[in-house]
Amino acid sequence: MNYRDLFEGIETPVKLQNGSYIVPINFDNGATTPPFKSVINTILEDIKYYGPISRGLGQKGDICTQKFEDAREEVLKFFNLKESNTHTVVFTKSDTESLNILSDILIKGKDIKVMTTRMEHHANDLPWRYSSSVVYIDVDEFGRVNIDDIEKKLIENKGRIKYVSITAASNVTGYVNPINHIAKICHKYDAKIIIDAAQLVAHQEINMKGETDDEQIDFLTFSAHKAYAPFGSGALVGLVEDLSNVDPFLKGGGCVKGVFDDNVLWGLPPQLHEAGTQNFLGVMGMVQALKDLKEIGFDNISKHESDIKDHLIKEMNKINNLIVYGDSVNTQDRLGVISFNVKNMNYEKVAQKMAKDMAIALRCGKFCAHPYVYRLLNISDMNAYIDVSSGLENIGMIRASLGLYNTIEEANIFLNALEYIAKNN
Repeated sequence: MNYRDLFEGIETPVKLQNGSYIVPINFDNGATTPPFKSVINTILEDIKYYGPISRGLGQKGDICTQKFEDAREEVLKFFNLKESNTHTVVFTKSDTESLNILSDILIKGKDIKVMTTRMEHHANDLPWRYSSSVVYIDVDEFGRVNIDDIEKKLIENKGRIKYVSITAASNVTGYVNPINHIAKICHKYDAKIIIDAAQLVAHQEINMKGETDDEQIDFLTFSAHKAYAPFGSGALVGLVEDLSNVDPFLKGGGCVKGVFDDNVLWGLPPQLHEAGTQNFLGVMGMVQALKDLKEIGFDNISKHESDIKDHLIKEMNKINNLIVYGDSVNTQDRLGVISFNVKNMNYEKVAQKMAKDMAIALRCGKFCAHPYVYRLLNISDMNAYIDVSSGLENIGMIRASLGLYNTIEEANIFLNALEYIAKNN
């Protein structure tokens, strides 16, 4: 199947520094993905009926309200929770907002311990620092999390760790964590698990229900803009009982039963956590993208992306003056996310040259995962904690991240360009 035919905008030429035009290569899907054509078509159709959700009376508002509520069922179905009444879906603007909501409503003081890892994106690190006492699991020399360390820390803390929040896949190295197995460990010690699925949701199937009850994922968050629906939407899938009888993070219209001079009666989830006017069109686009991913099939998606990833890593290992971070030999547990540097060249200059001269879009920097990047670069946190004027901006990497529409031909163009830069720096 030609997956490229499914996407909008990927064949649109861009202007190079020399004034010529060329079809770009986007290897920055870990940041943002282009939309499915079906998503654009869904938006164009649904905008004809755009109206208020759960407010007022009118045919258009009724249509939108029904579609919005049906979308929750589609998300539950996507994560294998359709037959379950334990979870609900709260629509948010992003993965980051979802994790901040959880941090605010679940944690009731610094005496609550939350475990996370040094692999995390800031979205799954910073919120917990400010709401709880954080217990960190470190990474090994290749950047992997040792799952045995999670159980060891849970045992050492004797039930004081109430939540374990971990990424499903790293946005720096692409490592995929065995989330259902980790859930089983957490539940063994009366901790609940929170999964940041932003980097995994578009690439591999996620079974929140698990094969057994103790493998069930308690909470999961993701953003649609990393899953081919770039309209500012995200979701929090979580336990109804934990999302009930709490003060909401966002407060305003639509989340209350009654407001009085000296009292507020809060509503029920999921509406309790959706104050304000909802992003109807964003949610419609997100749900359409999830349907498309299911229809294409995750076996097909994984096979296509893994073939390109394995080819890239194999050939990058052959290029002199190139450093590939993470395990570049045993790559079975990696998504198509590859971070690297060219020796003796500033990471930003390499990425800029790729973009301006060759229209190859990459990400460069520390990928909103500073502690993890410092570890992969073998820089101690103390040495990294320096003023920007002293050189912090010179610390970073370059990242190539794959999407479903990328091809082996694009990979070879990228490899040739990278080899040329590495040889002539």
